[in-house]
Amino acid sequence: MVTSAKPLPLVKDPDRLEKRLKEIPQEPGVYMMRDASDRLLYIGKSKKLRSRVRSYFRESQRLSDRIVMMVRQVVEIEFIVTDTEAEALALEANLVKQHQPYFNVLLKDDKKYPYILITWSEEYPRIFITRNRRLAKEKDKYYGPFVDAGLLRTTLRLAKRLFPMRQRPQPLFKDRPCLNYDIGRCPGVCQKLISPEDYRKTIQKIAMVFQGRTGELLDVLTENMNQAAEELNFEAAARIRDQIAGIKSLSADQKVSLPDDTVSRDAIALAADNQHACIQLFQIRAGRLVGRLGFFAEVPSFSSSRDQEGVEPGAILQRVLEEHYQNADAVEIPTEILVQHELPDAEMLADYLSEHKGRKVTILVPQRQAKAELIEMVERNARYELERTQRFADRNTEAMEDLATILDLPDLPHRIEGYDISHIQGSNAVASQVVFIDGQPAKQHYRHYKIKNPDVKPGHSDDFASLAEVIRRRFRKYGEDMQMQRVGNPDWPDLVMIDGGKGQLSAVVAVLQEMNLMDELRVVSLAKQREEIFLPGESQPLSTDAEQPGVQLLRRLRDEAHRFAVTFHRQQRSDKLRRSRLDEIPGLGFHRQKLLLAHFHSIDYIREATPKQLAEVSGIGPRLAQEIYDYFHPG
Repeated sequence: MVTSAKPLPLVKDPDRLEKRLKEIPQEPGVYMMRDASDRLLYIGKSKKLRSRVRSYFRESQRLSDRIVMMVRQVVEIEFIVTDTEAEALALEANLVKQHQPYFNVLLKDDKKYPYILITWSEEYPRIFITRNRRLAKEKDKYYGPFVDAGLLRTTLRLAKRLFPMRQRPQPLFKDRPCLNYDIGRCPGVCQKLISPEDYRKTIQKIAMVFQGRTGELLDVLTENMNQAAEELNFEAAARIRDQIAGIKSLSADQKVSLPDDTVSRDAIALAADNQHACIQLFQIRAGRLVGRLGFFAEVPSFSSSRDQEGVEPGAILQRVLEEHYQNADAVEIPTEILVQHELPDAEMLADYLSEHKGRKVTILVPQRQAKAELIEMVERNARYELERTQRFADRNTEAMEDLATILDLPDLPHRIEGYDISHIQGSNAVASQVVFIDGQPAKQHYRHYKIKNPDVKPGHSDDFASLAEVIRRRFRKYGEDMQMQRVGNPDWPDLVMIDGGKGQLSAVVAVLQEMNLMDELRVVSLAKQREEIFLPGESQPLSTDAEQPGVQLLRRLRDEAHRFAVTFHRQQRSDKLRRSRLDEIPGLGFHRQKLLLAHFHSIDYIREATPKQLAEVSGIGPRLAQEIYDYFHPG
């Protein structure tokens, strides 16, 4: 069979690159870059498409490492022409939201700042704090990121105390509400004692707090309180009065002295070094600071060039504002935005926001008096965040430098992977892969493995064979395709750490040698008892101090791999225990067991259910329902 060769990246095919660039018009629109597998790498917009796209391929152009890595993979460029720049921005937002290209991330998702997530996709939405923006379904909504995690937790606790709302992800009891209902903290969601429509009205009020719309919320509550008083419903009026007092207490000390207190405005500024930018956005409504959001970006050193996307301070601020407001409701967009630096496409962004909001939005660079002082205050807060980030980065760099010295590495270990095995005498054996990027946990790259080796079973464990299996599965694609890019590949680790001693390390080394990867991959092991580091082929551990920075970094990696493995093992063991009795029921396979447990939440509830209640579960007919009932009620 004849297979067609994959096309070369455009940077390696100058003739095809030049031909493609000439086909792109000098008009507003959106451009899309694809790799050899037809995967979308990046979606961007420009008022002059050809000039913007050409800038990526100029040798003189200073691009960030992230964009350089992307350009090396581009084999095709597509474009869509629009009539205006505002249309291009709207189209880009929709395409990015739909396809989520890997390189369309300017803001670093380092889980530094928390978000509020409201699960609008559920019949009775939940509200909780998260640092992971990859959890939500399409209808769910994030609010944030919030800089002050302590204040955010206080606000959420207060909201849960003031407004009756769902307190638990799963019901505590099957047929009755829990104590939260009795004390007025929950409206009885688990038993549907409140309609979804009425419950959503309550959640919408809480959402207004996290949207910075506390003024509007206070007006609504005041009107409701007065109406309740007129109807002589003094208990309801008193409850709403307490809600108003609690909300006012959140912003009691956050008055900002500015003219035009009726104007809603956001103020944004950044502080940056040659690698990082910390951005702060203050939300001011009716003269009060109601929200303080934070963003973090990795950028190269600033340049005066306006052609260099994402490098100039104004371009960073513009990109932050675009990403922030693309996910905002119209009511969250202020009528005035104060910016620290001139935006490259301020007019286009203002037109886009005005159309989205339904009224005029103004973007200003204040030069004097109160508004300029506000920008200075925002910048000062951004600078403090940057200094804290720098101190943390310096500690991580010191640890990586020390580790590179210990292991005689040619460069700092940017990506380090750690592996561990967890089981109880061979039962439910699992493995973990954890990843540290620049000395920090990168949880989006963590991975679980279920051990498939038939020789690893209850009563017989084999950590050596388990680790060998996991490493083989992790690096199989590189062993099968020796031409696959490794250097510069974000998936390829600079260092692999195995939790264990010489035996565990030898098992892993044997697999890597068999796959012809040992010459390109650095592997070490860290033994628990004395925190000793072992190298392949060495009978004695390295001479190190357990408290030196490089060893501490490996210890943190090892402990995280252990935690992650144990957590997954406990989950697997719990699932197996829950299903063990259900396995004995004829005709009740794995899928139907999942449906039953999802409906009743525990074996105890299934045991108490009547045949009629069991038959209500999708996939459980009357006959099987009777068999399940008879199993739990013999005789």
